[in-house]
Amino acid sequence: MILHYSMRLNRRSTALIIPALNEEDALGAMLREIPAGLFDTIIVADNGSADRTADIARGHGAVVVNEPERGYGAACQRAIRELPPMCEAIVFMQADASEDAREANRLLTPIWEGRADLVIGSRTLGHAEPGALSPHQEFGNRVACALVRWMYGFRYTDLGPFRAIRTEALLRLGMKDRNYGWTIEMQVRALQQGLRILEVPVSYRVRAAGENKISGNWTASLRAGWKIVWTIFKLSVLRLA
Repeated sequence: MILHYSMRLNRRSTALIIPALNEEDALGAMLREIPAGLFDTIIVADNGSADRTADIARGHGAVVVNEPERGYGAACQRAIRELPPMCEAIVFMQADASEDAREANRLLTPIWEGRADLVIGSRTLGHAEPGALSPHQEFGNRVACALVRWMYGFRYTDLGPFRAIRTEALLRLGMKDRNYGWTIEMQVRALQQGLRILEVPVSYRVRAAGENKISGNWTASLRAGWKIVWTIFKLSVLRLA
């Protein structure tokens, strides 16, 4: 059965999108972990790096696109424009090696089995190394997930950026956010569109090098938290309008 699904995955057209900003110290290790043949296309969206991030990505066979507008959502949307026409599913990962690329099959298998359109890698259901998730990250996750459950009756456990989605479903969502609200916008719009959603446990490690652009910075963390909550309420209001 494991061999069956491994072969099945390799016959599908699957892309990996990695937004990156100044990740030369971690990106190479992250790319080396990707199982051979799992992805037909790997796209690194360079979000204005001042280091060798783009060169390292190209050296590992990735397609590099440049998005000068700073923001996680902006980088993701730029990468989506470069997807090959026959791409059936997309996996999103961070560039800091905090996630384990070898676990991508956990996210893709429910999609290929026809059980899900969107699969979230949950760090809460899985194993997070001590210190990998800051206290304010854990608190913000709980607040955001509680709000979504109160408004939509669906219980998310995490806003983890490690996720997979059918390409057709993603395009149907009409994603708009350009920065901190990207992940929660996808999860809320998926509920509004009636997508089949699953969460699977994933590992989460202390980042390989450098400082986390959000959780390692209190000001950025507060902005991100506010944007996430605001996005949840905004999308709810738009639905009712």
